[in-house]
Amino acid sequence: MKPTDRKSDIVNIAASLFKVKGYSAVTMRDIAQALDIKAASLYNHIKSKQEILALIVIAIAEEYTNTIRTIAASEDSAIEKLGKVIQLHIDITVRNPDALASLNNDWMHLPEEELKYFLHMREEYEDIFRSIVKKGIAAGEIKNRNAEVIIFTILSTIRTLYLWYGKKKDFSANILKENLKDILLHGVI
Repeated sequence: MKPTDRKSDIVNIAASLFKVKGYSAVTMRDIAQALDIKAASLYNHIKSKQEILALIVIAIAEEYTNTIRTIAASEDSAIEKLGKVIQLHIDITVRNPDALASLNNDWMHLPEEELKYFLHMREEYEDIFRSIVKKGIAAGEIKNRNAEVIIFTILSTIRTLYLWYGKKKDFSANILKENLKDILLHGVI
């Protein structure tokens, strides 16, 4: 379901508040105040704070999962596929770091059905990522190192870019795009 413009405003403001204060500390009144409307008016667009969280988290999780499926199905080499996955994370980080904070920190507050769906997507995403790395090792494209260490290293970095990216005021997205893939895929030597 694509949110309306007003619903998008609510979701974006809420994501920003969730990042700063944490999901549990933010109230519907906080969201309404940030939008300069009455709390009761929010309910014309949103049923609950959990619905807002679900809109934030599920949209990004679906983008990650759908895109990695497409990447994995391509004829690209494992290194090219990993590069595209890294690029995906950079693009989403630059576009919406606040929503990534909710994806990484607040997913456990999703309503039960959305939580099951999210966990299924996360598991599928990690399985596809693992498959790309293992096929790359088997094909000799990636150094024969422990696949789980490679997976942990890359995923830990790209999943937490949102924590670091916004803090560097004079740091452009282009520098990140130009350097991160090379460093993660080819090291520092």
